[in-house]
Amino acid sequence: MRKIIIVGAGVSGLSIAQLLKNSYEIKIIEKESRPGGLIKCDRVNGHLFHRTGGHVFNTKREDVSNWFWEHFDKDKEFVKTDRYSVVSMPDGRIISYPIENHAYQFSEEMMQRFIGDLILMASSDSVSPANFEEFLCSRFGETLYHDYFQPYNEKIWRRDLKDVPLSWLVGKLPMPTLREIIYNNFNHVEEKQFVHSTFYYPKNEGSQFLANRLAMGLDICYNTNVTSLKRVDNGWMVNGELCDKVIFCGNIKDIPSILEDVDLTSYFAEIEKLEAHGTTSVLCEVDDNPYSWIYLPSRLHQAHRIICTGNFAQSNRGNRILSATIEFTDYISKESILEQLNRIPFGPKYLSCNYAPYTYPIQASGTRDLILSLKKHCEPLGLYFLGRFAEWEYYNMDVAIGASIDLIKCL
Repeated sequence: MRKIIIVGAGVSGLSIAQLLKNSYEIKIIEKESRPGGLIKCDRVNGHLFHRTGGHVFNTKREDVSNWFWEHFDKDKEFVKTDRYSVVSMPDGRIISYPIENHAYQFSEEMMQRFIGDLILMASSDSVSPANFEEFLCSRFGETLYHDYFQPYNEKIWRRDLKDVPLSWLVGKLPMPTLREIIYNNFNHVEEKQFVHSTFYYPKNEGSQFLANRLAMGLDICYNTNVTSLKRVDNGWMVNGELCDKVIFCGNIKDIPSILEDVDLTSYFAEIEKLEAHGTTSVLCEVDDNPYSWIYLPSRLHQAHRIICTGNFAQSNRGNRILSATIEFTDYISKESILEQLNRIPFGPKYLSCNYAPYTYPIQASGTRDLILSLKKHCEPLGLYFLGRFAEWEYYNMDVAIGASIDLIKCL
């Protein structure tokens, strides 16, 4: 049987391994001591701590859904939950998500400004936006841009929104028309009426449960860094071990330092330029509330959202107290975290924190062309790139699984 070595035991690596294990001899090399990558979880004082984000499962793709539920028992092992997201405004007002559908919850002054924006937008000629800022202003108006979209997104991306290309945003943002915004406000259309308004979540151990299940039956070599990826006449040598093909699910920025006997030097400078953000995730006990995601546009602190993972499953709570993960972009010291928690709503009390240096890939205008060119060069040689930082795409879990399903058609 032909052999494939997979680099990385995150969602992408585990998914592709499960998809291929009956057709190939599969080995996974993983640098950490357990599977999961970005979906790993810990227990802290009885609370489940999503070390990066708050990972749940839902999907628009039937093939992804069918494959996923082949590995899990939907009724016995999961709860189905309505997504209940809100925006916590600096004045303490809570506005339902998506914010553009809930003008009746705005302050009087904000509502009047928003109505003026709608009138102006309705009477103005449509102009094609050139960047993220222009898109947000033209689609939602100046009021929502300045009060919500600008401060929230600048906290996430740490850059001028003029510098965020529109190509990266396709499929990642709601694209309501002006007519839809007005209709949704008249009819008080709630988030639960939208796609992805519900999600499935494990009854126990959160997304670590998913990783552990998908790792079952696989040959995974933990605590091992890939230091050599060498092309040979009859395949590849990974750390000196021979295989027919390699599926790389790690960080593509590692490729220049480990790749041997394949000339990709013309790509190395562009790979080096690839940018990403990290995330400091802070586990806190918080005031009891019914929400799942709380978005934070306030400029009084650097946190951009609260993920109330304690509401996803009762087993996530320690001593029945609600816990949540508060997210900051890039590294934030513990001292700064403790100082800022006093200005963050819902009374957060610090329990633990984790910094992950690579969580959000940042796409420039040429990033997708770069990755596509690399794939075209490497795939005929038996080297494949798969996953969030191998492909430099902001994949959620279901999209990562879908990319794995798509890749097996190329092998």
